[in-house]
Amino acid sequence: MMKRSIVCRCEDISEEEVIAAIEEGYTDLEELRKRLRLGMGPCQGRTCIPLVMRILAKKTGKRVEDIPLPTSRPPVIPITLGALASDEDEE
Repeated sequence: MMKRSIVCRCEDISEEEVIAAIEEGYTDLEELRKRLRLGMGPCQGRTCIPLVMRILAKKTGKRVEDIPLPTSRPPVIPITLGALASDEDEE
């Protein structure tokens, strides 16, 4: 059994999956994020985005500093876990 190098633990995305997507033509972080769900887990990319930036730089010949960060999209309004767990509709 081959070992997988996990890049994004939140979404269980491997280095091999990132490289395959880059080879398919996804060559910026925003595209990779949409294709693979990078940075969409609980850590919001704090762990995986720097790793993917290094992989992307190596595979595309770009400098890490020249790779723009993906757009941050926090929730529109904060919501408590209690509100999520309740059955009541709030208006």
